Amino acid sequence: MTQAIETLQNWMDNTGNIVFYSGFGVSHESGIPDYRRMEANHFDTYKYPVETILSRPFFERKAELFFQYYRNRVLAPLLTADPNPTHQKLVELEKADKLRMLITQNIDELHQEAGSRKILELYGSVMRNNCPRCERFLSALDIYERSTAPTCDVDMCGGMITPDIFLYGDALNPDILNNAIYYALTANLFIVAGTSLAEYPAASIVHHYTGNKLVLINEEEGPLDHRANLIIRAPVSEVMAQLTVNPTP
Repeated sequence: MTQAIETLQNWMDNTGNIVFYSGFGVSHESGIPDYRRMEANHFDTYKYPVETILSRPFFERKAELFFQYYRNRVLAPLLTADPNPTHQKLVELEKADKLRMLITQNIDELHQEAGSRKILELYGSVMRNNCPRCERFLSALDIYERSTAPTCDVDMCGGMITPDIFLYGDALNPDILNNAIYYALTANLFIVAGTSLAEYPAASIVHHYTGNKLVLINEEEGPLDHRANLIIRAPVSEVMAQLTVNPTP
């Protein structure tokens, strides 16, 4: 692994055009559990698969159960999580003007909390919750502290507060997806970390990278491993902590 990290360090040192694709594995290293992999426990408690609960039709039909799950399984661990070394290293890269864009699948805003500003959120953020009728805003903490499905009480509006996140059955925001594709197309060094790239259409972004420095950092194998120029099988933070942010020559 040392040789692979040395290669990555060399590529980082010699470019000011890095694009970083952040998957769930990055958030997981901040102590956020993968609720999608706790299927048996979920089913025993909620009687529905997670893909059903976190879907647009379920949200529209069974809002009370959706928000019960959303508060307990999604918001609770996110509200107590802190940025880890990967989040911090990406801030360093951005401040050094080497990171051109951070593309993330994560919905926790830990990148923003760490200090990152150049971000494309593919799946939105739990920190943003709005009424579709009057655009009233509620924070994630506002949602968490309510015991029922949150409805808007501004001027008797009554609209259902909606989390600004991607749910199963949704289409990705086309503007964000197109921007992500643009940065993939124009990147010199494209680092994908904490994801096996098994979920589409988000994973399709990688297909648009045409350079010769595609780096995959993930503990698991994935269907796009054959496209990589460098694969590092290790926890993301363990790898990022060994890298140094140096000025581009």
